[in-house]
Amino acid sequence: MSKSQAVEVQPIIEFLGSETPKAWIECALKNQDILLIDHANCEKKAASTALNLMYRYVDFPQLLQKLSRLAREELRHFEQVHAIMRKRNIDYPQLNASRYAGGLRDQVSKHEPMRLVDTLIVGAIIEARSCERFAALAPHLDKELSEFYGSLLKSESRHFMDYLALARQVADEAQVAHRTEALLRVENALIADPDPEFRFHSGVPLAV
Repeated sequence: MSKSQAVEVQPIIEFLGSETPKAWIECALKNQDILLIDHANCEKKAASTALNLMYRYVDFPQLLQKLSRLAREELRHFEQVHAIMRKRNIDYPQLNASRYAGGLRDQVSKHEPMRLVDTLIVGAIIEARSCERFAALAPHLDKELSEFYGSLLKSESRHFMDYLALARQVADEAQVAHRTEALLRVENALIADPDPEFRFHSGVPLAV
């Protein structure tokens, strides 16, 4: 990771309040096929989440504009990951999802407008963690993957900021800060606790 990339990701680490455990990085390096497969799945899910929000909240013009662009970028990232998989003769089997995103979404309010606020904050947290993991992995990967993951830092960082900015348009700063703090406590536990399966957003693997 270059010095400029390190500077770019530092505010995200500060926002998250924790870094990816070294045991997860070690496991990722030993399971790069699964890493790429689940990364591809994450990009599809990110695009789907953005599109679902666009369908649900049609009366928020700025949300529609930002998330339309985000969905296009996530699908482009999926295409890039899938192309790398094909180049490396990696099959694309079905993988069950990690507990990470579901664990965060379980915390989302059932009532508006906080349902939207929480959903946007969760989106910001997931994008931030993805960015942090790209940066953590990049120095340890082969040249092609290292450059690819380094290239994703800028867009993922922007997605994180877009989601937070949208949340602040729906609720005041104090509400957003309070819910962000609560959701980050859950997120930090999800990536630090033992996890039976390795995935892109999984916790500490039970066996490395």
